[in-house]
Amino acid sequence: MSKITKKQKKIQEMLEGFTQPATAVDAIAKLQEISKETSKFNETVECHFRLGIEVKHADQQIRSTTVLPAGLGKEVRVCVIAKGPKATEAKEAGADEAGAEEIIEKISGGWFEFDTLIATPDCMGMLGKLGRVLGPKGLMPNPKTGTVTMDVASAVKDAKAGKVEFRADKQGMVHCPVGKIQFSKEDLSKNFATLVDAILRAKPASSKGTYIKSLYIATTMGPGIKIDAKNVASEIKELL
Repeated sequence: MSKITKKQKKIQEMLEGFTQPATAVDAIAKLQEISKETSKFNETVECHFRLGIEVKHADQQIRSTTVLPAGLGKEVRVCVIAKGPKATEAKEAGADEAGAEEIIEKISGGWFEFDTLIATPDCMGMLGKLGRVLGPKGLMPNPKTGTVTMDVASAVKDAKAGKVEFRADKQGMVHCPVGKIQFSKEDLSKNFATLVDAILRAKPASSKGTYIKSLYIATTMGPGIKIDAKNVASEIKELL
């Protein structure tokens, strides 16, 4: 049996007497308290959902996006595949890179200095050959996530503002960041509420029974705290 570390012991001590499942606000406050004592960097705060869906059914697959009001706490590098006026529009909106054939050539050569890739519909044909490279990295533009669009200016601004994608895996789990632990408690709470609201809105009509079966909020190197999933819908109404 592995020996417990000093950090793990400290975390256990700080969680003693803390009631779980907890409200999101209380959980965020406790994670901030723990991180301040046990971490030397600005950890990412993540949410982990177990949903009551059957992902093997096409009508119960969940994939969507939402813009977090307080952002993600990091600079998002945006690249746009577009021609002529649309490439110019993208650059004016704040895109880090914009172009067509020349960008495709750079990516083909192993360049991936971007976090989000946006493309206009007329350029998707050129990106087809890069599907095997972009797909596994989660960078392939997709209409469902708003990254295949003619409104490149809005797409760029949303990405820069803190747009996140959430998607259920084969086990019906959704993992998504909601900011940095050094955000204010209010900003993290609003980001959390925005994500939960988006996931609730994405509930498939054919899904029966309990939708959010369990929900945890955690930091990169910290503990996971269980959230009261039964009452989370009513809690976020007060936070939004």
